[in-house]
This record gives sequence, C-alpha cells and structure tokens, in this order.
Amino acid sequence: MSLRRWLPSPMLSAALLAMWLMLNQSVAPAQILLGTLLAIAAPLMTKPLRPMTPVPFRKPLVMARLLTLSLIEIIRSCFNVSRIILFAKPKGLNSQFIKVPLDLKHPHGLALLSCLINSTPGTVWVEILPDTHDLVLHVFDLHDAQWWVDTIKTRYEKPLIEIFDTV
Repeated sequence: MSLRRWLPSPMLSAALLAMWLMLNQSVAPAQILLGTLLAIAAPLMTKPLRPMTPVPFRKPLVMARLLTLSLIEIIRSCFNVSRIILFAKPKGLNSQFIKVPLDLKHPHGLALLSCLINSTPGTVWVEILPDTHDLVLHVFDLHDAQWWVDTIKTRYEKPLIEIFDTV
C-alpha cells in the first residue's frame, strides 16, 4: 500500500492535526488520536474535490513580492473605500465594469488572481469571457480604466505567469 493513498496531502494532514491540538489546548492521547483520525479522513474525503495535481511551490521570492504588494494594495484600498463610503456623496461615485485582457491561462494562477482581486476592497471579479479570455471586473469608484488594466497586468498577472506558467 502506498503512503500517498492514505495521506494524499501530508502537509494538510499535519496542519489539521496541529490545528486540532491547538484548538483543544491539549496533547492528551485521546486528542492526538482523534486529531490524527480527522487529519487522515478529511483529505481522503475531499480528494475528489481536487481533480488537478498539486502545483510544486516555485519562485518563492516572486510569490513573496506578489503577496506583499497585494497586502499593501488591500490596506490602501481599505482606506480609500472607507473614505468614499463615509465622506463622499453617492452621486459622485463612478461604479463601472471594465474588461482586462488576460494572458494567464493556468487554473491555479487564475484562482489566485481571483482571490487577490476579490480581497481588494472596491473591486470584484465578475467573470472571464470564454471567447476573448477577458476578465470582467467591477470597480467601485472608477477614475481611470487603463490604470486598472495596467495594474492588474503588471502587478498581479505578470508575477502569476512567472510562477505558474513555468511549471
């Protein structure tokens, strides 16, 4: 029997066990046993939900830079959206949809791009148009559509292509 058969995601299992023990604030044998059963069963039961093979973690510096810039953008957007909601007149808002042409095709890269965009206040990922592979994005207060296109293409998509399309 293969170890991969019983532990399809060893890191996930280890994290689940550690989380179980921390949440219960106990390392009693019963808690370790119950946590181990949970750590083995949960990945086994969710394995059919993950049809793609895991992507090897490559380019950690590019990923760190991407996540750092994203965190800075999220914080900046929190302040901007809060200021708009609290102090701007509703008639002064320019809420619109824009299209961003994407070169990124990797499903994991697209999923991460979606997470980053949806985590940024004031923006919402709407859909990818299947015929053109354009991202439709809703912007809460749009002033310059080209700035958004350039930002997504250079700040987010370019590093994601570097991380995922070289796999």
